[in-house]
Amino acid sequence: MNILLVYPQIPETFWSFKHALKFIGKNAAFPPLGILTVAALLPETWPKRLVDMNIQPLKAADLNWADYVFLSGMTVQRESATEVIKRCNEAGVPVVAGGPLFTAEHENFSGVAHFVLNEAEITLPLFLADLERNQPKHIYQTSEFADISKTPTPLWHLANLKKYATMSLQYSRGCPFQCEFCNVTALFGHRPRIKSPDQVLAELNYLHDLGWKGKVFFVDDNLIGNKSRLVKELLPPLIEWQNKVGRMPFLTQASINLADNPDLMDMLREAGFDSVFIGIETPSEASLTECNKKQNSHRDMIADIKRIQRAGLEVQAGFIVGFDSDTPAIFQRQIDFIQKSGIVVAMVGLLQAMQGTRLYERMKLEGRLRGDTSGDNVDGTTNIVPLMDEKQLMAGYQKILAAIYSPKNYYARLKTFLREYRRPKVEERLSVRRFGAFIRSMLSIGILGRERIYYWKLLAWTFFVRPRLLPQTVCLAIYGVHFRTVCNLRNRS
Repeated sequence: MNILLVYPQIPETFWSFKHALKFIGKNAAFPPLGILTVAALLPETWPKRLVDMNIQPLKAADLNWADYVFLSGMTVQRESATEVIKRCNEAGVPVVAGGPLFTAEHENFSGVAHFVLNEAEITLPLFLADLERNQPKHIYQTSEFADISKTPTPLWHLANLKKYATMSLQYSRGCPFQCEFCNVTALFGHRPRIKSPDQVLAELNYLHDLGWKGKVFFVDDNLIGNKSRLVKELLPPLIEWQNKVGRMPFLTQASINLADNPDLMDMLREAGFDSVFIGIETPSEASLTECNKKQNSHRDMIADIKRIQRAGLEVQAGFIVGFDSDTPAIFQRQIDFIQKSGIVVAMVGLLQAMQGTRLYERMKLEGRLRGDTSGDNVDGTTNIVPLMDEKQLMAGYQKILAAIYSPKNYYARLKTFLREYRRPKVEERLSVRRFGAFIRSMLSIGILGRERIYYWKLLAWTFFVRPRLLPQTVCLAIYGVHFRTVCNLRNRS
């Protein structure tokens, strides 16, 4: 069978990096790791093609070639996925759909022939067996969790790697924590399941053999969910691989308790990690208690962040406003915390209730649920009826975005970060593309940009005080263009 793997368009969001990608001539930030993994689970003899609509259009010729369309995506891709299903129906090509979007809300999609939900390592073989008998069912679901030590290497050769800024790799699934608003544990469970070091190195070697020399994102929701096995099993061979083969910078996601382990942070740096996303959420102890974010409670999180930065890991972070415990004072508290922390990449969103979470069930029980989430963290929407006056909440939220992404505050925060940050062990190679991005930044930001004074002042300061960090400075200045554009702050000071 001819299998067309389709990944829908991601709209302009905080994490799309759309306006930053223009500086380096890339089309998308990350490849569709999930659907490339699904491709590896399909029969080897079946011809396969990938259409990532973020780098190429879905053409009628693609649909004419396909016997089946395999479709996957996230909540934020709902609109594009709906359009893909419509086009497949018109072309008479049956759709097989799975992934987070359809696992959460498959009942909202008509026109899909077969739903292969939850973890494909379990449900896809069931579908394929029934398909071979010409008796495929409409829905395949499971409450079990897959043994990912048997998950095959994604079929990277199907993707045009040159079109992406960063590659992706998954080491573990699951998180030991139970935050009320998070759907990770609903999808993947509380007990982190991990791949073997051989699997991880095989994936890295595959990318290396295909010519990839850039960054790799370990997409684990919490890389340190099983610290013992990470330290004993993965990091030592990863360090050895970097020294002998790789020189690939890594980034990942982890919990704030990473700051409690200096040896682990040193090993992560030696292994090539240079940045980590952490769910900070809020400086309010009451709100942390409300959402069961125990790992963040009763800590000096500013001190923790500084420790991580000094260990050579840039801290990127997510923040939330709109908890029931929040008062109007939270808006300035969030601004002050973000500025003092030196977290340059600070995503601030309104609290949303995602299907499968305890928050969703609580809001439904209290009659405070308004449909589904948009999946966009910074679009200023919420599907929750807040306890705070809604106009006050929206105004306060806009106040935060206007403050933290104004050129003055953004560059001040960037400088705060650069004062603390230890130079990475593994750095991305200097290339013509990266040099071109620097030249474009000088033109677009340094000459034409409203923030040009801040840009030149920071570059001068970095050149004389932290010259080895000039690449990070330029990169984060470019990120600022994207964040200000996405947050609709072009006309704000």
